[in-house]
Amino acid sequence: MEGVAEPPGAAHLVLADGVVHLDPEQAVFQAMLDGWERQQRTRFLKDDATIRPRLTLLRRMAEFTNAYPWQWEPADGEDFITHLRSADRKRPIVMSTARGYELAITLFMEYVTDRRYEWPSVCSQRFGQVPQQVFHEGNSVAHVADFEGQPGRRPFTYDEVQAFFDAADGRAEQISRHGRKGTLVAMRDSALLKTVYAFGLRRREAHGLDLSDRRRAPKMPQYGEYGALFVRWGKSSKGSPPKRRTVLTVPEMDWIVDVLEHWVGEVHPQFNPGALASLWVSERAARMSMRSINLAFEQARAAAGLPAELDLHALRHSYVTHLVEFDYLERFVSEQVGHRYASTTAIYTGVSDEYRTRLIRRSMQGHDELWETK
Repeated sequence: MEGVAEPPGAAHLVLADGVVHLDPEQAVFQAMLDGWERQQRTRFLKDDATIRPRLTLLRRMAEFTNAYPWQWEPADGEDFITHLRSADRKRPIVMSTARGYELAITLFMEYVTDRRYEWPSVCSQRFGQVPQQVFHEGNSVAHVADFEGQPGRRPFTYDEVQAFFDAADGRAEQISRHGRKGTLVAMRDSALLKTVYAFGLRRREAHGLDLSDRRRAPKMPQYGEYGALFVRWGKSSKGSPPKRRTVLTVPEMDWIVDVLEHWVGEVHPQFNPGALASLWVSERAARMSMRSINLAFEQARAAAGLPAELDLHALRHSYVTHLVEFDYLERFVSEQVGHRYASTTAIYTGVSDEYRTRLIRRSMQGHDELWETK
């Protein structure tokens, strides 16, 4: 209708009229995916992080059910999720992943059942069926707990942190002692992993750091250019750009200043990065890949003999936990790690028995002093 804006992803925008397809079902299904992709792009959702995984999920469901969206029923969705959670699979999905999958499928079905996008009429005319919602309150995973991560995941203890970094340093020393290639890479990996912990960074945040992200802290002049790091690739909300924050160097972790000064001043130039601005560079003078970051962590963890449930993100959990144990205010800790809500920071925290005992003793001392004044 003239003067009325057409919704992005409408069927007639992605499905050509008057074209005879050799496989009409597959053609309509692909047009649905193309249309939904358009609709999501107008919401500024990220292509690699959100849109592509969702499209892949829908193709997987179509393959599993051997049916198309206008044929899907609630039982199909239930069977698909049950299959993915099956213990027979090499890597069954966890509850939070199942909920994410159900949400993605639900959003897609909302799109194809919305008459504004014309898919109900297209499917009715061509196949004599119309799409219906697959998941509803009765057959989807309920969100009843704040934390649904794997119970085995936890922060590093102080001893494990020390063993982990000793192993990372030891790899560089061992490679150098045996005269093998890779000494510079091992030194880089050690500095990188220490930076992840000392500033509580996510993998993508560390990956995106540039030399220009070093910051001076006016009240901590002794740290020079390493009084803080400016994080430009923080975790974003849906439809928004990456969040930015400045992470201050805390005195308990000021050892990172010497680590970064050595890396930037002596080791980094040996990679011959040229005009490359990246803080972490590869042997080919390019930005270090996120896969290489994972590999660096896994090699150091194996060398230290630490359990597999400790992943790279556990270093961030450790940072939060240790700041709490250093008695930093909850608000400060949340701002350091880029959490909007203190409840999120609380989920990351796994304080030690020693710290809890210290709190109890402090509380008891306060009670004793109160009684003495009465």
